[in-house]
Amino acid sequence: MSLEVLTIDNISFGYTKEAMLFENFSLSVNQGEIKAIVGPSGVGKSTLFELILGRSKPHNGTILATSLSQVFQDPYSSFHPSYTIQDQISEVTSMDECSVLMQQMGLTHEHLGALPHKLSGGQLQRCSILRALLMKPQLLLLDEPTSALDNLNQLDIMKLIVSNLEGMGVVLITHDANLAQWCADETIRLG
Repeated sequence: MSLEVLTIDNISFGYTKEAMLFENFSLSVNQGEIKAIVGPSGVGKSTLFELILGRSKPHNGTILATSLSQVFQDPYSSFHPSYTIQDQISEVTSMDECSVLMQQMGLTHEHLGALPHKLSGGQLQRCSILRALLMKPQLLLLDEPTSALDNLNQLDIMKLIVSNLEGMGVVLITHDANLAQWCADETIRLG
C-alpha cells in the first residue's frame, strides 16, 4: 500500500465571504500518483498551493502534507539574482545525483555555475525542476512547470518527472488539458 503524501479534508477558503474559492474541498495524493488541477485563471489553482504550503490558512478543514518541494511558473522568482544556480541548489540539498539528472535535463556545469539572469527562462526552469527533484520530496508541487519550455522540452521534462515518481506524489497545476490527460492519474477541474 502506498503512503498518502497529501490529505486535504473539507477545506473552505475565500478572500471574502462573497467570493469563496473552496467550499468543502477534499483531495488526497499517494506516492506514485500525479493529480492535475486545471481551470481558468482566477479559480484558485495557485491559492491551493499557498494553502498546501501553509502560507494561507483555510477557514475550516485540514491540510496534512509530508516533506515537499515546489516548482513555480516564473523561474526568475525562484532564484536569488546574486548567487550561482549551484550555490542555491547546494544550500538546500545534496548534489550527489546531480550529474545524472543534469544530463537527462540537457543542463551543463556551465548552467549551474551561472547567475540566474544569464540563463534563458527555459534553462532556469529546468534548473528549478532539477533542484526540486534533488530534494527528494515526498510531495512535489508543480505550478505550470513547463510553460517556459518549448514543446519538445515540455514532453522530455514531464517524462523525467513521471520516471522519478517512486516515493513521491505530484500535484500539477496546468492550463494544458492535453498534458494533464497524458500524465495525471486524476484531473480535478476547478471553476
